[in-house]
Amino acid sequence: MSKAGQSRRSPLLVGGLLLIATLIAESQPPGDSLISALDAVNMTVSDMDRAVNFYSGVLSFRKISDTEVAGESYEHLEGVFGLRMRVVRMRLGDESIELTEYLAAKGRAIPPDARSNDRSFQHVAIIVSDMDKAYAWLRQNKVEHASSGPQRLPDWNKNAAGIRAFYFKDPDGHPLEILQFPTDKGAEKWHRPTSQLFLGIDHTAIVVGDTETSLHFYRDLLGMRIAGESENYGTEQEHLNNVFGARLRITSLRAATGPGIELLEYLAPRDGSPFPADEHANDVLHRQTEVVTSYVDAAIKQFSKASAKFVSFGVVSESDAELGFHKGFLVRDPDGHAILVEEK
Repeated sequence: MSKAGQSRRSPLLVGGLLLIATLIAESQPPGDSLISALDAVNMTVSDMDRAVNFYSGVLSFRKISDTEVAGESYEHLEGVFGLRMRVVRMRLGDESIELTEYLAAKGRAIPPDARSNDRSFQHVAIIVSDMDKAYAWLRQNKVEHASSGPQRLPDWNKNAAGIRAFYFKDPDGHPLEILQFPTDKGAEKWHRPTSQLFLGIDHTAIVVGDTETSLHFYRDLLGMRIAGESENYGTEQEHLNNVFGARLRITSLRAATGPGIELLEYLAPRDGSPFPADEHANDVLHRQTEVVTSYVDAAIKQFSKASAKFVSFGVVSESDAELGFHKGFLVRDPDGHAILVEEK
């Protein structure tokens, strides 16, 4: 090739290489973390007005938005044909939950025999400034107990010593936890002087079958970091979870911002029910943890390479961002828990 020919073709060659480099860069998120935040935990409810009254009137959440959506994009996102959803976002302190009522098509209620060591278990942990006052308030409002009463984790358990906790249920049967940290544990903001009783959400906890398998998903794929570990057992843990002989391996994970995810592996007993294979987003059992990424197209490629189980039909665009994000997809972790990966 002549020097003149090289000169004429080099701009095209350089342009092509730059385009390829750009496409590669856009398909790969920078840094080690695929996600930047845990945005909210979304729970399917059977009666929105009843649920909103409970979370606002009993637990001090504030309604932020109230949206009704329908159409093919939402059907493809949630894997439910013919849906119409009412979605309410509520905030407590710096953290949020979302409640979704399926006006169509209605799903199934939470099984009455659901247990804390079932693989489908997931709770939201709400921090309180005074456990005794919070428990008395919940009793006054006649909440359904899941624990026998508030438990103080024992001093021999160094990583959990002094934590006080209580499990209860919302009107649909979704498990919730109130939690009070001793002065040497928990984020600094949970210890600031306040007149508020319910302060915010520290984490959501999920039951997993094998911690190492779950870490490959949450740490290695999503890029969350391990923030703490403990092994909990004894009468206090048994009465907190209402599971005789409970012995748990607990691993706390965090993204850069937002609440954490706590992995609960029951070392004993190992007789919890598997995640229902036929669970759908309109079933009241359904929760989906919403995480934020700036690279949703790259994210779905990484999940595909990891052979993850998808609920959504690929990346779903929401051009009007009525639910607070522009595109996303719903995928399941190794145990069946749903994760909504969204790009705002």
